[in-house]
Amino acid sequence: MNHVRSCAITFTLLAAAGAHASVMLTANLTTSQENPPTNPVTSTGAPRPIPFGTASFVINDAMTSMTFTATIFNIDVTGTQTADVNDNLTAAHIHAPGPPGTNASVVWGFFGSPFNDNNPNDMTMAPFATGVGGTFSGKWDLLEGNNTTLTAQLPNILAGNAYINFHTVQNGGGEIRGQILQAVPEPGTLSLLLGGVLVVFRKRFKQAIR
Repeated sequence: MNHVRSCAITFTLLAAAGAHASVMLTANLTTSQENPPTNPVTSTGAPRPIPFGTASFVINDAMTSMTFTATIFNIDVTGTQTADVNDNLTAAHIHAPGPPGTNASVVWGFFGSPFNDNNPNDMTMAPFATGVGGTFSGKWDLLEGNNTTLTAQLPNILAGNAYINFHTVQNGGGEIRGQILQAVPEPGTLSLLLGGVLVVFRKRFKQAIR
C-alpha cells in the first residue's frame, strides 16, 4: 500500500510540475471587439483599410514576467506611413479587468501614455518597411504597472478578463482590440505530453510493486 501511495504522490507531483510551466496566450485584434465597435474612416470621411492584428504572450514559469509580440496592420505606427492623420497610432495598452464587450482601465502601457515598460525599458517597435503597420514587443516585469502590478493582474489575465488595445487619432478609446486568451495546445502536442506522463507513471508503479 505504501508503494502504491508513493506512486500516486509521484504522479501528483508530476502534474503539479506541469502546471507551473510557462503559460502561452494569444489575442486576435479586430475593430468589432471594441465597445462600441469602430468604423475607421479618413479625416474626410472616406472608408480606409480595416485595421487588424495578432499578439502572442508568454508568462514565465516563475510568474514574474510576461513577454509579448504584437503585429498590427493598417494603423500608422510612425505618423508618416500614410498622408491621413486619423489612422495615426497614439497609444497601446493592456486593460483589465475586462471580459469581452466591456471596457476596463489601463493596467500596463507600452506605447504612448501611460508608458509602463520602464523597469527596465524592454519596448521595441519595428514599422513595416512597406505598407502600414508594425510589430511591437516588450516585457511586463514584476515591478511595472499602471497603479497596479503583474502579480495583481495575473488572475484577470489567466481568466481571460484582460485585453490588448491600440488607440488612434480617430478612435481615442481604442481602434482595434483583442481578448487575451490562453493558447490551446495542438491535439498532437497534448497527446505527447500525456503519453510522457503515463510512461513515467508506469515505470514508477512497476518499481513500487516489485
